[in-house]
Amino acid sequence: MKSYTRAERVGEEILRLVSELLIRDIKDPRLEMVTLTGVKMSSDLRHARIYFVMNRGKPYEKEVQQGFQSAAGFIKKSIARNLELRYMPEIVFSYDPSFDYGSRIDALLNGLVPDNG
Repeated sequence: MKSYTRAERVGEEILRLVSELLIRDIKDPRLEMVTLTGVKMSSDLRHARIYFVMNRGKPYEKEVQQGFQSAAGFIKKSIARNLELRYMPEIVFSYDPSFDYGSRIDALLNGLVPDNG
């Protein structure tokens, strides 16, 4: 059985809390079609990078980034109440390119024609 580091546990809790905020409390239309995919925490718990993807596609990345920047203070304050940490981590939102990469690989694989000869 794998043991999880404290940074991984705190990251999962941050992901859960921010996801709940996006669903219940944040009404910014720029963030409506956003899905959070993961959190990477620094080992000292001072920095959290939250990854996201958008259903509307990559062209809206800057718009979504602006939405997250606008809501960053509210998000940080809201999750600080639920985390028992000495320092609240600095939060950065980043687009997750792994879904685009996976879609590209899938399209390439679907484009292969089997050789029946």
